Amino acid sequence: MLNKFLSTIGIGSMKVDTIVDQRVIAHGETLSGTIYIDGGQSDQVIEFIKLEVFKRTEGHREDSDFDVTSECVAKHTIEMVGSVKSKETRMVPFELVPDERWSSEGDNVKLFLRTSIIILNAVDVQDEDEIVFNKDLD
Repeated sequence: MLNKFLSTIGIGSMKVDTIVDQRVIAHGETLSGTIYIDGGQSDQVIEFIKLEVFKRTEGHREDSDFDVTSECVAKHTIEMVGSVKSKETRMVPFELVPDERWSSEGDNVKLFLRTSIIILNAVDVQDEDEIVFNKDLD
């Protein structure tokens, strides 16, 4: 009972790590990889997995109070049925097809893949990794 309570507030909860097959992808290639989900101290029900590709721009802008801005350019959800048992590891493969919105202009714009595990009645877990999309490579 205590472990279940601790998981609901994020202590001893599951962990996620997304491993992409190749961090640099060219135009016409698919971003693929595996999401590794490690169970925490108690069984937890996953509602769904959300993959988002963000463009993150650093630098001062006149129209913003922030020096770093993010723009979501792609979203994908993976429906999950069931739970991840305590100490269990689940592997979920994925593929995303890039489009022209993934292109970045300038050195101050970077592309990130964020994986969010949405957990029923607990703190959601995330992983974020930089990726590179080269539109001009063939």
